[in-house]
Amino acid sequence: MDKKLAIIILAAGKGVRMKSSLPKVMHKVCGRPMLGYVVDLAFSLNPKRIVAVLGHKHELVRKEVPARVRVAIQKRLSGTADAVKVSLKELKGLSGTVVILYGDVPLLKRETVKGLIKRHLENNADVTLLTADLKKPKGYGRVLRDKYSSVCGIVEEKEADDFDKDIKEINTGIMCFNKKSLESALGKVRADNKKKEYYLTDVIKILYSRGGLIEGMKIEDANEAMGINSRVELAKANLLMQSKINEDFMLKGVSIIDPGSTFINYGAKIGQDSVIYPFTVIESDVKIGKRCSIGPFARLREGAHILDDVTLGNFLEITRAKIGKNTFAKHFCYIADTRVGNSVNIGAGTVTANFDGLNKHNTVIKDKVFIGSDTIMVAPVKVGKGSKTGAGAVVIRDIPDGKTAVGVPARILKKKG
Repeated sequence: MDKKLAIIILAAGKGVRMKSSLPKVMHKVCGRPMLGYVVDLAFSLNPKRIVAVLGHKHELVRKEVPARVRVAIQKRLSGTADAVKVSLKELKGLSGTVVILYGDVPLLKRETVKGLIKRHLENNADVTLLTADLKKPKGYGRVLRDKYSSVCGIVEEKEADDFDKDIKEINTGIMCFNKKSLESALGKVRADNKKKEYYLTDVIKILYSRGGLIEGMKIEDANEAMGINSRVELAKANLLMQSKINEDFMLKGVSIIDPGSTFINYGAKIGQDSVIYPFTVIESDVKIGKRCSIGPFARLREGAHILDDVTLGNFLEITRAKIGKNTFAKHFCYIADTRVGNSVNIGAGTVTANFDGLNKHNTVIKDKVFIGSDTIMVAPVKVGKGSKTGAGAVVIRDIPDGKTAVGVPARILKKKG
């Protein structure tokens, strides 16, 4: 790998086709802004420097950019060539290889980009393109080749004639440049097209006309380089990323009964020998221990921390709650802002009423508690170790250790005699 590698991430666009007030690269794929995946990819390549080019609502997007990444602002969104030109100011003093990535291409794999860089360096090329063959290439720039089958240019679809549109090989936008070649060609790019923008793809024609060496590498799976420009493509990317996340968990020893109906966000953690049943949603910042059983029809939201050997059955919602070892909650429960101890049995229909209309409050359920069906715990409240609640109890006061509370509102049963 080139020790002088620099990476530019283009993330300035509005994303008009998303029909959204949110910048395109901030839309989430499996619970994470798509830009985050691209930044991770950039770091994984161990470059000397990373520059993110921001533009539309850059103050908001900047929050997703780590401090180690330099930021360049494209004040006027006048095309990809201008965006790259703006970014070069942050690469002063560096020479070598520059890779262009895009903030709306979250599925691209490290191995693919490494292969592109390797091909580029082995051939000492001025630029190496990542291309793909598509049966229906609508929307993409087409790769032009000369009579020797060498890449000689790229034509954007808006500029393409009918002959060009029949070309199946498309430009993914991912490019690897010799920095000096890139800098010299950028100055020759003109906005003489229908959109009056400065296209980075024009650099290819400029370098070719100078006798530059232009390489192309076809990607095997075109989905990997898919850019997200609409909600339809966002949904497709979610499906592809979800499949990858689920597969990774299964390879690490988690059983997912039906991956097609199981939705696990980026950042969730699940221990070995846990079983996830269909129609379960596990959001980011959820931790599940070993040998747990989750679902079907369960939703684990942010801040749910499930320890080992826990069973959470159907139609449950858990959020901002820690569930202790060997605890059971099998049916119809809402557990929020709660600390549940070990070996607790939570009956069907249990609800922690955590919100008083203004603030959210905590519930504490200690070890070896038995919560009867349809119990409502009105937070803030504590249920003591080894205590019990009767079916339908409404708990508004703390229950001491080893006591039983029944009724509405719940009262402590006194021992006879």
